[in-house]
Amino acid sequence: MAAFKAGDKAYIVESNRIVRECTVKRVTGKLIIIRFENGGGIQVSENRLFDTKESAVASIQSIKSMPQKIKRNGFHSPYDYWH
Repeated sequence: MAAFKAGDKAYIVESNRIVRECTVKRVTGKLIIIRFENGGGIQVSENRLFDTKESAVASIQSIKSMPQKIKRNGFHSPYDYWH
């Protein structure tokens, strides 16, 4: 992780699949306000930002390689869990 300051370019991963470039506008502790190229902006934690596009893409690959939860099909009443 790099220490960001106002004016730096950064990359954020959205929805665990899209890498977007943004500009750091303000840093307050561990919270950073960023501005997207289309004019939108949000406040995020510093651990959501990457200093290079390659490191952001690598984080997506590591998420995809994690084991997935097994989803149970069908309806289960809350009473099914009382034993």
